[in-house]
Amino acid sequence: MSFFPSQLRISSSLLRRRTAPMAAAAAAKRPFTSCEGSRPTIVHKRSLDILHDPWFNKGTAFSMTERDRLDLRGLLPPNVMSSEQQIERFMVDLKRLQVNARDGPSDTHALAKWRILNRLHDRNETMYYQVLVDNIEEYAPIVYTPTVGLVCQNYSGLFRRPRGMYFSAADRGEMMSMVYNWPADQVDMIVVTDGSRILGLGDLGVQGIGIAIGKLDLYVAAAGINPQRVLPVMIDVGTNNEKLLKDSLYLGLQEHRLDGEEYLSVIDEFMEAVFTRWPNVIVQFEDFQSKWAFKLLQRYRHNYRMFNDDVQGTAGVAIAGLLGAVRAQGRPMIDFPKQKIVVAGAGSAGIGVLNAARKTMSRMLGNNEAAFESARSQFWVVDAMGLITENRMNVDPDALPFARKEKEIGRQGLSEGSSLAEVVKKVKPDVLLGLSAVGGLFSKEVLEALKDSTSTRPAIFAMSNPTKNAECTPEEAFSILGDHIIFASGSPFNDVVLGDGGIGHSNQGNNMYLFPGIGLGTLLSGARIISDGMLQAAAECLAAYMKEEEIQKGIIYPSISSIRDITKEVAAAVVREAVAEDLAEGYRDMDARELQRLSQEETVAYVKNNMWNPVYPTLVYRNE
Repeated sequence: MSFFPSQLRISSSLLRRRTAPMAAAAAAKRPFTSCEGSRPTIVHKRSLDILHDPWFNKGTAFSMTERDRLDLRGLLPPNVMSSEQQIERFMVDLKRLQVNARDGPSDTHALAKWRILNRLHDRNETMYYQVLVDNIEEYAPIVYTPTVGLVCQNYSGLFRRPRGMYFSAADRGEMMSMVYNWPADQVDMIVVTDGSRILGLGDLGVQGIGIAIGKLDLYVAAAGINPQRVLPVMIDVGTNNEKLLKDSLYLGLQEHRLDGEEYLSVIDEFMEAVFTRWPNVIVQFEDFQSKWAFKLLQRYRHNYRMFNDDVQGTAGVAIAGLLGAVRAQGRPMIDFPKQKIVVAGAGSAGIGVLNAARKTMSRMLGNNEAAFESARSQFWVVDAMGLITENRMNVDPDALPFARKEKEIGRQGLSEGSSLAEVVKKVKPDVLLGLSAVGGLFSKEVLEALKDSTSTRPAIFAMSNPTKNAECTPEEAFSILGDHIIFASGSPFNDVVLGDGGIGHSNQGNNMYLFPGIGLGTLLSGARIISDGMLQAAAECLAAYMKEEEIQKGIIYPSISSIRDITKEVAAAVVREAVAEDLAEGYRDMDARELQRLSQEETVAYVKNNMWNPVYPTLVYRNE
C-alpha cells in the first residue's frame, strides 16, 4: 500500500521521457549526489594533535603514508591495523572489562558498558560509530533508553570531558557570540534540552545533557548524519530538584528554575543565536516539561526548522503502532477511526499522541469539521485524578478538547474522576495506551478489566520510559490476558515464552524508528519547516514497512537491527511529502526542481547516497 501523494505517482518510464535531456546531463555527472563522507578530509593539525582529536583519530589504522604526511611516524606502534582488527580488539576488551568496569554495587553492567563505549567515543569517533552501527540492537539501549536515564541521574560523577555546548541563564546577552566557540562551521542537527523532564525521571537539571548526546548518537548511527555536524545542547535555567540544589558536586546552576517571560527570553536568545550562525540547522527539542513543550513548539515551529520529539516523534511512533494493531486484528488500516482508545496520561507525550491520532482518524473520515468532531469521541483520557470530563475544574487547555461530555459518560455509567479500571471495564476498548510515566499503572485489576474488550485482539501500549516506568510488563499482560493480544512498550523487553510453546511478542515502540528519518528527510529536502504532513508521512511509512505475515504474528514494529534501512525509507517519505507541499528548497547541488523529478526509487537512492558511513577518510594536511 502506497502512502505517497497521488500527484507524485509517476512511472519511471514516463519520468525518463519527460526529463530525458536534463536528466541525462545530470546523470553523466553524478548519481543524484556524491556519497557522504567519500571525499578526502582537509585537516589543519598534525602529530599528537591528530591523535588527541576523536573526529580525526584513527589510532593504529593510520597508514604509513598518512603517518609520514601527518608527522605520526614513531608515535604509534609499527603494525598498521585494519578497522576490522581494531574493532575485534575492542570487542574482546569490552566483553572482558564490562564486568570489572563497575564502580561499585550501584553501577549496573549496562552502565559499565556505557563507560567503556564512552571512552571509545572520546578517542575515536569513527570506530565508535562503526561499533554502534554493527551492534545497534545490543548497544542502542546502552547509549539511549533505558541506560541513558541512569547516565543522566549520575552525570555529574560520570563527566570526564565536555561534549556539546552549555547555555545558561548566566549567559543572557552573550549567546550570539558563544555559538562561535563551537569549532564546526556547519551543523546539521542540534538536540536541545533544559533537563526539566528527563524520560520519566523528572528534573535532572544540567545532567540532562546525556539525553541530547544519546539522541545524536542515534542520528549518526541510524540516519548517517555526519558526527562532525551534530551538536548536543543543554540550556541550564536552574533546577527545582532540591537534592541537586544541595549537592556540592552538581555541575549546573544551583538556583531555582526561571519561569514565565524570563524563561522564554533565554530560549528565544538561544534559537536566534544558533539559527544566525547555522541558518539551515534542524533543532530537536527533547525532554522539556509539559508546561513548556507545547508552548515552545507552537512558538517556533512556523519560523524555524524544529520539532519536539516527545510530542511529535512519540505521536508518530504510536500512530504507526496503532495502525499496525488494526492490521493485526485482521482489519484494513482505514478502519482506524472505529478504534476505541483509552489513554492513561495527559502530559506532553499523551496529548501529542491524542492530537496526532485524532488528525489521522479525521483524514480517513473525510478531513472535514464533522470528521474531526467524530474522531474526538473515540478517546477516553485518564490522568492522575481519573477520567477527564467537562465537569473537571481547571482542565489543562491542551487536554480540554478530549474532555468527555457529561451526556456521553452518563450512558456508560462513568463520571468525572472515574478510575482507570472503571473506564476500561465500561468502555471495553480496542486499545489501552499508557503514557503516564507511572510504573505498574496497568495493574492486575486494569488488565482483568480489559478481558471484556470488544476487540478480537486488544492492544496494550505501555509506552513510558525508562523500564521501571512502564505501565506493565509483557509477562503481566500475557499472563493475565492470554496470547491473543498485541503488546508494545517504550523500553525494550524480552519476548515472552507462552505455555503452549508460542511466543508473546514484545514490540518496542521506540522513537528511534522515526526521529532520525524525520531529521534526515528535512535536511535532504531543505524544507523550510517540519509540517504535520511530513510527520504523518513518516508515521505511515513506518506502519506500511511491516509485512503482513509479521503483523499476523503480533509483530507491529520492525527489528532495530534494520534501523538504517527503516530510516532511509522514512527519510525518503519525508522528502517526497516536503516536495508535495512545496516546502522543499533543495540540499547542496540538488535543488527543489530536481527533487521534484525524482521517482520514489530515486528518492530512496538519493537519501542512501547522502548517509554518512563510519569509514576512515583519507586525511590531507593543509597549513591554515
